[in-house]
This record gives sequence, C-alpha cells and structure tokens, in this order.
Amino acid sequence: MSRTTKAVWGLMLAVAGVVLVLDQLSKWLVVQILDLANKGQIEVWPPYLNFHMAWNRGVNFGLLSSESPATRWVLIGVALAISLWVLWWVGRGGLSRLAQASAGLLIGGALGNVIDRLAYGAVADFLNMSCCGFRNPWAFNIADVAIFAGAIGLALFTGKAGQETP
Repeated sequence: MSRTTKAVWGLMLAVAGVVLVLDQLSKWLVVQILDLANKGQIEVWPPYLNFHMAWNRGVNFGLLSSESPATRWVLIGVALAISLWVLWWVGRGGLSRLAQASAGLLIGGALGNVIDRLAYGAVADFLNMSCCGFRNPWAFNIADVAIFAGAIGLALFTGKAGQETP
C-alpha cells in the first residue's frame, strides 16, 4: 500500500473512529447514566438545548418508521452497503482531504446508528434544539449530524472542482 493510499485511508478511518466513539459515548451517557429512556426529557439549556428521548425506527425524522424487524434489518443493510461503497470509492484515491474527512463523517455516523439498531432495535435520538420562538419537535444524535455533514461535504468537495492531490 502506497503512502498516499495509507494517508487516504488513515484520515477517513480516523474521522470515522472519532465520530463513532463520540456518538456511542454520548448515547451511553444519556441512555445508561442519565436514564433518559425512563425520564423522557431533561432540560439542559432551555429552550436552546434539551435532551428528549426518541427511539427512531425509521430514517431521518422517523420516515419509513416501522415496528417490523424486517425494516430494522433492511436499514442496517442499507447503512452498511452505503458505508462499504463510500470506503471503496474514497479508497480509490484522488479525492481532497476535505472529501476524505467528509467520507469519514458519513461512515462513522452510519456505523453509530447501525450499532444502535443492533443494540436497541432503534436509533437513540436525544438532542433537541429550539430557538427564537420555534419549537423543534424532532430529536437527533451526533451520528445524524455527522451523516448530514459528511453527505454535504462529499457533495461540495468531490468532482472536478473539488479534487486536489491527496
């Protein structure tokens, strides 16, 4: 494996690892230590930040939500397939460091939510942020933020205009 290939994999996997650890640590703290699953909600810095427990059995905002075990396994399979495809795509090289880091964000977030589905049967969402008279009804987690930022980063930092020598 060349030095350039190692650098591509190293950055992507380092970012994915950091995201995965932060995501799982935060979920462990709120679910196990703070017992948010039983408390339901904890006001941290109202109205800007609250912990509000929500078990997401679907995709973003609960879309495609189902109690069916088949849906759980399909979503796990889709997340793993996308992660493997992004690993393969970025591993081919030629993408900017920002694109590599974006891929790591997406992969780390996807794997964090896969772990939740395996451990709990659903994704543990708990962050709820509101501001300026708007009450946000949805909860999310660190993995969701990483997936969103990673997808946006891949869209912005790949392609001819976004490429640079790794």
